[in-house]
Amino acid sequence: MSLKFGTSGLRGLSVDLEGPATALYATAFARHLLVAGIAREGDVVLVGRDFRASSPAISAIAIAALRKAGFTPRDCGALPTPALALLGLARKAACLMVTGSHIPADRNGIKFYRPDGEIDKTDEAAITAAADAIRAEGTVLAAEQETAGDLHDAAMALYDARNRLLLPDGSLAGLRVGVYQHSTVARDLFVSVLAHYGADAVALGRSETFIPVDTEAVSSETVALLQGWAVQHGLDAIISADGDGDRPLVTDETGTPIRGDLVGLIASRFLGATAIATPVTSNSGIEAAVDGTVLRTRVGSPFVIAAMNEAVAAGENAVAGFEANGGTLTATPFTVNGHALAPLPTRDSLMPVLAVLALAAGQKRPLSTIAAGFALPAAASDRLENFPVETSAALMAELRSGAGALAAFLAPIGVPSKVSDIDGLRVTLETGDVVHFRPSGNAPEMRCYVEARDEAAALRMLAAGLARIREWALGQ
Repeated sequence: MSLKFGTSGLRGLSVDLEGPATALYATAFARHLLVAGIAREGDVVLVGRDFRASSPAISAIAIAALRKAGFTPRDCGALPTPALALLGLARKAACLMVTGSHIPADRNGIKFYRPDGEIDKTDEAAITAAADAIRAEGTVLAAEQETAGDLHDAAMALYDARNRLLLPDGSLAGLRVGVYQHSTVARDLFVSVLAHYGADAVALGRSETFIPVDTEAVSSETVALLQGWAVQHGLDAIISADGDGDRPLVTDETGTPIRGDLVGLIASRFLGATAIATPVTSNSGIEAAVDGTVLRTRVGSPFVIAAMNEAVAAGENAVAGFEANGGTLTATPFTVNGHALAPLPTRDSLMPVLAVLALAAGQKRPLSTIAAGFALPAAASDRLENFPVETSAALMAELRSGAGALAAFLAPIGVPSKVSDIDGLRVTLETGDVVHFRPSGNAPEMRCYVEARDEAAALRMLAAGLARIREWALGQ
């Protein structure tokens, strides 16, 4: 079976999830909720999904399994993950979201939420153990499909209301913003919220076939598409999100994507956060760009959430977090535009998008100029797709085997000076440039992140880093 927990939820092949595997893990989730005293029999569990072709069947299987396990499932339909999580928090209900986020359509996944928010690594281990126990019992779980009462409109109304309070009315008037709709569940909401704030929203690229968009490593084909639209329609920005609407994509007026960690930084400033949790893969210039504490974590929302919770426990009262993909989380209440904003400790795409657009509207300057003004080190990232997990593990084992092995591997790129092993290997070279190798936690991919003195140097280093990975793999 292909299923495993990664950086954010359970992931695997769609053909596996459309069968008994979903019934198994939904049942294991239910058992964990009951055994841990997180929920009681009869409680409501909310179920949502993205627009992948496999998601409706997987959702229906999960609904049947949850009902059989003693819960009362409610179908929230296709909606952004933060909208589902927000309703779960409001109603103190556990949630199950069927989504593969940004990975290809032949794969899918499930994200799990307790009544108080996203599960952590301890919960993941407990759900895995419960699934193993069910298998050991010899219990056969059929992939039955059922329907449930509909709460889609309630979830969307709550999320929409939250986002319509973030800015003053009409504050985006004068901006012409493209919305790359593709197959993200946030596509219609983006258009309506932009219109609410007075922006001229231009819907672009809507697709009824699922298109995987990775906002952390936007493909060259997607960038070309965005840049063409920016010129064609005279846009000030283009916005979008990944499949389940929890990772933002924002471009400047040329259609060039703004890095997700800069989007997250702008969102944190917009909120007035004084303690910020972000993974080690986010730009190293963030510490100098914020007036507060920066907590570095491993990659994945569970680690960011854990760091935010630690900050709250230490007495911080304005705590936010963001990932390198721009998805922004909040662990404490904030006052925004004179309104109380309740904590939403899961990735959100709409709030950071609005924060960036509000900055552009307020300063009346192009986003390219605003982004350059932050003067962060030039950074770039990409990944090798369909890269076997076993090959990634073997490469990382060799790079960790000693200074000589790492130096030999990096010889065409530079000389190592300092190494961080928080998540993957992040190597600072003698030049001060950074190269970071990390296997994806969600898919068979090998990722490379770099920082350099300017954009051209960063792109050269990124190409060199990816080339070294390919060369090494071919030699195995």
